[in-house]
Amino acid sequence: MNHSIAIRELGDRDVPDMRAMLALFGEAFADIETYTAQQPDDAYLARLLSGDSFIAIAAINGSEVVGGLAGYVLPKFEQHRFEFYIYDLAVAESHRRQGIAEACIRALQTIARERGIYAIFVQADYGDDPAVALYTKLGVREDVMHFDIDPSGNDHS
Repeated sequence: MNHSIAIRELGDRDVPDMRAMLALFGEAFADIETYTAQQPDDAYLARLLSGDSFIAIAAINGSEVVGGLAGYVLPKFEQHRFEFYIYDLAVAESHRRQGIAEACIRALQTIARERGIYAIFVQADYGDDPAVALYTKLGVREDVMHFDIDPSGNDHS
């Protein structure tokens, strides 16, 4: 990885970097509308970044956010322990294949150890070969099915 790129956890004073990370996610996932059109206000993002249930890690080159990871700490009910779900992970196209995604996950591993998080998990889509290769390198693959259930109660069968 380029040593001029800093990997760091975002805090409540890093709202501009969080907004830049949202824009990066929108571009990387070809879904700019979702990530930029209705962003929450600064106070909401600052609360999110200062809380215990959300972690955001940014890869910053100078003043530009070139990569990021965001996800949620999940308290478990069957035992007193926590898991972490990587919700989004992306690197700017111009900075891919430089180890930035792995560096973000390694930073998360350090944070997870410090906070007593039991496990980290992530989903990857079939056909997203770079993500599958990265996660295979770092973890154990489980083949599962994923379902989205509409909260309105509208069945899709």
